Amino acid sequence: MMWNTGGWMPGIDDDERLDARAARRVVRRTFRLLRPYRRSVVLTLFVMVLATAPFIGGPLVVKYAIDNGLRRHDGAALDYAALAYVVLAVAGFVFGRLQIWLVARVGEAFLRDLRVRVFDHLQSLSLDFFGEEQTGRLVSRMTSDIEALTELVQTGLLMFVQNGLLLLGSLIAILIVSPRLSAVCLMALPIVIASSVRFQRRSNVAYLTLRDRIGQTLATLQEGLSGIRIVQAFAREDIQEERFLRHNRAQLEANVDTARISAFYFPVIELAGVATIAIVVGIGGLYVHENLVTVGTVGAFIVYLNNLFDPVQQLSQLFNTLQSAGAAMAKLLGLLDTRASVRERAGAVDLPARGTLSVEDVAFSYDGDNPVLEGVTLDIAPGERLALVGPTGAGKSTLSKLIARFYDPTHGQVAFGGLDLRDATFRSLRQRIAVVPQEGFLFGGTIRDNVRIGRIDATDAEVEQALRVIGCYDRFASLPEGLETEVRERGSRLSAGERQLVSLARAALANPELLVLDEATSSLDPGTEAMVEAAMGVLMEGRTVVVIAHRLSTAERADRVAVVDEGRLVEVGTHAGLVADGGRYAELFGSWSGGVRAAS
Repeated sequence: MMWNTGGWMPGIDDDERLDARAARRVVRRTFRLLRPYRRSVVLTLFVMVLATAPFIGGPLVVKYAIDNGLRRHDGAALDYAALAYVVLAVAGFVFGRLQIWLVARVGEAFLRDLRVRVFDHLQSLSLDFFGEEQTGRLVSRMTSDIEALTELVQTGLLMFVQNGLLLLGSLIAILIVSPRLSAVCLMALPIVIASSVRFQRRSNVAYLTLRDRIGQTLATLQEGLSGIRIVQAFAREDIQEERFLRHNRAQLEANVDTARISAFYFPVIELAGVATIAIVVGIGGLYVHENLVTVGTVGAFIVYLNNLFDPVQQLSQLFNTLQSAGAAMAKLLGLLDTRASVRERAGAVDLPARGTLSVEDVAFSYDGDNPVLEGVTLDIAPGERLALVGPTGAGKSTLSKLIARFYDPTHGQVAFGGLDLRDATFRSLRQRIAVVPQEGFLFGGTIRDNVRIGRIDATDAEVEQALRVIGCYDRFASLPEGLETEVRERGSRLSAGERQLVSLARAALANPELLVLDEATSSLDPGTEAMVEAAMGVLMEGRTVVVIAHRLSTAERADRVAVVDEGRLVEVGTHAGLVADGGRYAELFGSWSGGVRAAS
């Protein structure tokens, strides 16, 4: 996969191709995942054999009808042959429909469980994983990769197994019926196999190239439509049109290339089939004349030849589907193998209900080489409000993430009530420590649903009480649909301030002992800011609070201020004391105060 102007799109990448070793590994892992469905899989394979049997038995019936009915003028033999053929046709119809239903049922159940498994695993991974991985790639695991597997399940798998059984069964049948004519038929097989291998290799590259060209065309179209106002404002229609034409022309060339490859392969297969039939008819006639084979045997072989050449042709066409599905499965398995860096230890215990938060000689690095924090030591007493201040990139947010155990320190420890957070259960950790981000994120659903995320087993009355606690119940209750108002995707139906209020109500419902706030008013307009600040003040009452202060007016109201600069804790004290000391905080506060006066 690759990135291009206008967004993420599929392209030619090494992970689109699997070597033999990787393919075997994917097959083994897939079979292990299929163990819960093994009975259904065995039943499906059995039915597929039964569905293929009429195609193998049909030519034998033709042979019997010719040799015992037509040549001997035996009407009874013809009747028996006709009846047998009808029985085979009905059986083929019944078992053919049944195999389609069974393959779809087993395949779709497997994909359903795989989607759930991947989604659950994604939610269990740590924040560092999502920081390193592109969102587009993760979404593609659940969309394009699952879609590739769906295509295999719905059509490819059935055709692959059915054609494989038909090819194998027909080969065995002709060898049993007449080894002499079998040798004639198999003379064309090396040509067919060589052509199929060549087609598979060339078509794989061609179709991957075509996918890349289609992605480029769609990306250009998306970018042009998304930025239509800029295009029209600067009269750049001609440039956009030229870009689109260039990518469209490349897509045309890729399409023509795939057609050229098909134009070589399929006529070769058709010619091989026709030529083999002609040779069988000619040599078979000589064998009949010499009483080496019967006329019925020659007739059966002509039918069997279709069973030989058609499967080879279809299996070649299926290779790209199998290759794409195999690569998709490899990516999904790789994702499932990813381990969370922050895990609950065996024997973890619950955090105490109340206690001092201790940061002891903590160091941290995102990449393992470049430290973001070094030698940070800090104690936060129960009920204390601590403001973290410092320039952008100093390490304030990183320290808050360590306090909430979104990451583990590379050195030192973060403890609550004397217990290292790494030894605590996740359940008690999330009960004791809650985080309110700078921007309130809402999920699709109602206001009530979004507040209830704070405690999923909360009653409606408890949800309403949480809204009352922060003073916004009446605001939401007055809406036409009240708390059942649908907030839509990302809360787009609500204002930024209302989204933040819902986020604060969520924290109030969780009722944590320690609250980590990424100052929730820094991105709000002045009219909304006062309302949210009042809600924050109520929420912080009686709790231990760590707030990342973007506006130093917040630091003024805190019990203590901790100044983080270049990854180190350089000052800790009260606002007044730090200003009087004339150090780093006094410098930051002076710059901020001057900016506020200039703006006013």
